[in-house]
Amino acid sequence: MFSVSNLVAAVVGLLVASVPINAQVSPVVTEQGNVANTFSLSDVALTSSRWQENEGRTRTYLKFVDVNRMLYVFRANHKLSTNGAAQNGGWDAPNFPFRSHMQGHLLSGWAQCWATNKDTTCRDRAVAFVVELRKCQHNNGAAGFTAGYLSGFPESDFVNLEAGTLTNSNVPYYAVHKTLQGVLDVWRYTGDSTAKTVALALADWVDSRTSKLSYDRMQSVLNTEYGGMNEVLAQIYLMSGSTKYLNTAKRFDHAAKFTPLLNNQDTLNGNHANTNIPKWIGAAKEYKATGTTSYLTIAKNAWTITVNAHSYAIGANSQAEHFKAPNAIAGYLKEDTAEACNTYNMLKLTRELWQTDPTNTAYFDFYERALINHLLGAQDPSSSHGHITYFTSLNPGGHRGVGPAWGGGTWSTDYNSFWCCQGTNIETHTKYADSVYGFDASTLYINLFTPAVLNWSARGITVTQSTTFPASDTSTITITGGGNFAVSIRIPGWTSGASILVNGAPAGVSANAGSYAKISRTWSSGDKIEVKLPMWFRKIAANDNASLAAIAFGPTVLCGNYGSSTLSANPSLSLNTLKRSSSTSLAFTGTANGANVNLVPFFNGQGFNYAVYWASPSPTKITGSKLCAIPWANVLGRTGQVRSVKIL
Repeated sequence: MFSVSNLVAAVVGLLVASVPINAQVSPVVTEQGNVANTFSLSDVALTSSRWQENEGRTRTYLKFVDVNRMLYVFRANHKLSTNGAAQNGGWDAPNFPFRSHMQGHLLSGWAQCWATNKDTTCRDRAVAFVVELRKCQHNNGAAGFTAGYLSGFPESDFVNLEAGTLTNSNVPYYAVHKTLQGVLDVWRYTGDSTAKTVALALADWVDSRTSKLSYDRMQSVLNTEYGGMNEVLAQIYLMSGSTKYLNTAKRFDHAAKFTPLLNNQDTLNGNHANTNIPKWIGAAKEYKATGTTSYLTIAKNAWTITVNAHSYAIGANSQAEHFKAPNAIAGYLKEDTAEACNTYNMLKLTRELWQTDPTNTAYFDFYERALINHLLGAQDPSSSHGHITYFTSLNPGGHRGVGPAWGGGTWSTDYNSFWCCQGTNIETHTKYADSVYGFDASTLYINLFTPAVLNWSARGITVTQSTTFPASDTSTITITGGGNFAVSIRIPGWTSGASILVNGAPAGVSANAGSYAKISRTWSSGDKIEVKLPMWFRKIAANDNASLAAIAFGPTVLCGNYGSSTLSANPSLSLNTLKRSSSTSLAFTGTANGANVNLVPFFNGQGFNYAVYWASPSPTKITGSKLCAIPWANVLGRTGQVRSVKIL
């Protein structure tokens, strides 16, 4: 029998036949304020590493998931046949308030896999999905919706939102943001004209709807979570050149949240974290769209406040999805700490800000910290589909995949969860390559020590980074092709005594922690740069309790493996018993509460109960070593609140 899926595949084959390889679409408006840029995903590909393994598991899921199932709520809402597809559960069930948020993440994931992996199956799925979304928009008249509308729930939810009578717990602009961002990414990465049409039609609908509201009424609407509507609309302005979309983006500037940040006031206590972080990304993008410096001030202040006063040792933030009082860490190490969405969005914000200040290592020191210690390990490595966890527990005896009864701490499923974090993790694990390298007119920046190949087509060179970082302290960067340009290499704040060799000889440049080491020369094909970043154990105390601390080795936060044993309190670890037990992997031993314990990278902390924070790690000084301020604190301008120990 000729099935619906076969028909879709046949139609897609015709549709995508005309899509040229590498048909990425560039913005028509140049961003303002960028001193440097990161490369496009289409320029960078990962090579063998844990990063690539995570990417591969997510890509397998993206090629597995049933497209018709994922279209169900759109088709049903827009009064089209669901083609006999099964219904999803969880946050995409037909009765879930903000159903259809997940599909935008899938579109972004498919588009990103096409960009970085040239995976035609992912591209074809993205293009086919967008065709079906356009059919939904075409049927709006029959469904009783306004032109351009597109979602899995009725437009009446927006009527109630605007009237202040929304009672079904929906966050409608949040869901629409995901869809709009997804079709935008398909347009950007594949050049698909239908994706452009769908994106602009939906953006027009947002403009029409919001233009009818008074300023005060719109500000009231903004009290309900709306994702990154200001960001995506500003990006659509940059892509299209139409100021209509920039004006629409500005309507999503939430004065009650932006004004304190403009004045560098920390009023985050009690705020829902992932409601606010996307707004800050939007502020950064609006700065780049307008050049208005107040937007940049808001974004920078928000980043600094969050990283300094609201982040755990692993770079994540929030407990039960909410910010707490400034520096309140020790009392909030619970099962529901570290929501993955928040970290995903903090990394997006970090990337935007680095582009405005590319010699400031604070940005990628944080990016590395959060990516390695939170998001890399939020995926289950035993799952072929890359299932993820919503929260990452930091309580003593915590366990990934085990969490609150409502399911947020368990591993995701193929069709019965679809939490917000499942969506953002699909994007995280398909865009690891987007920030490894950066560039300006005369400089290549090495931001992350990730095995990845860069095709710098503008200069006709290839850059290959080979490393087993963070298991090893050395990365080798090989340049194929040649020319006169500088290479600036981030020297992380957590190291000391870093060294750089070019073709086996000292590079002759300073390699101080917390700086970019800049090598300017005429490069020849085959030149090799070797970067060595010495690592040691460091104690990372909670901001509000110096006797409670995590332990890191270099950039990597470690956890104690307690198997199936339960813990009622944070164990006390003797620092002078810590030893590395392998020369090739990050395996360690130590003594805690008088018993031996194995320590491993927290990103490998799956399948057992663990301890991340330790009570009264001692001694505070070790013979032959020194007590020093934690490098992250030095870079970020904090002193006296967090300490680390260098153990020789």
